[in-house]
Amino acid sequence: MNLWKHDARLDPTPGDGFLGPVSGLDSGNPITVPRQQMQAPWAALAAVLAALVILGMRSEVARAGWHELQQHLPFEGKPEPVSPAILSQHEFERLGAQKPQQQAELLLERAVNHSQGAIGQIDDRVDGWHGRLHLTPQLSTLITAGLNSNDLQVRGAAIEVDLAALGINKNSQSITRLEKQARAGAQQQRIWALWTLGLLGNRGIEPGRADAVLDSALGDPDPEIRHWAVEGISYLGTDQTIPPLLKTLRDDPSPMVRERAACALAQSGMLREEQRRTAVPTLLAYAEDSSLDTQTHAWVYHALRDITGQRLPDSGAAWRGWWETENR
Repeated sequence: MNLWKHDARLDPTPGDGFLGPVSGLDSGNPITVPRQQMQAPWAALAAVLAALVILGMRSEVARAGWHELQQHLPFEGKPEPVSPAILSQHEFERLGAQKPQQQAELLLERAVNHSQGAIGQIDDRVDGWHGRLHLTPQLSTLITAGLNSNDLQVRGAAIEVDLAALGINKNSQSITRLEKQARAGAQQQRIWALWTLGLLGNRGIEPGRADAVLDSALGDPDPEIRHWAVEGISYLGTDQTIPPLLKTLRDDPSPMVRERAACALAQSGMLREEQRRTAVPTLLAYAEDSSLDTQTHAWVYHALRDITGQRLPDSGAAWRGWWETENR
């Protein structure tokens, strides 16, 4: 997201490899999404243009080369699809012969690219993937991309794949085990449990119980625990998560935790657009609250812009006037 610092669990499962109660979880090492390689023709053209610059050709020639490139690449306007956004017959045929890891990677990649049918295929197959996936860098990158999608259905599919890769069964027994770990484990174990409780609750596994554990962790003295409680709450995505996120944004002593709460309200996690808009009146009050520091005010305005799509200045009066006009 371009208005926020790096989202630590838009790197969903901190660190690479298998993650679980005995893992060496490192919440400070984000997964970075590698840039996709350019398609061969455009890579060759880019190399030619770079060579012209290196060889000191006249700037007019370099500009002419860039102009030629612009004629081919549609940088503005509506998206230009390469082909219809559907799973091809060839891909359907391949799926049956592939191992679960290959199926998960192919289908999640297609889901991120909004290919029709990919999410349905994930839904049909994901229960059979449990215990048969490995959180490789490739799959971790795809999960991260899915959780960054602007489509909540794609985010939900990424959650399903993440839980399958983690080997977490979607049942009450998992909630019980994770609740115990979230309340009494070592720090890294608690972080992992808080994150996973949010995912399970989002998939309909005792969301009220998950919410209670996550909400209690917001009062923990360790800011890392509070940070990951916010992350779990943001993915839980119920109406009940809005008030604690707002309170955390206003009151938490850690700037990191306040920023994560603002981002959870604005963009990350599984809240729907209409849920996020219910936070606007309170955010307007925060914008006008002189007791809040400058940085918190900045996060409030970022959240307001992301939620509403408006690009108003950092002015409580301006935002209040727009909101009242909008809701007459």
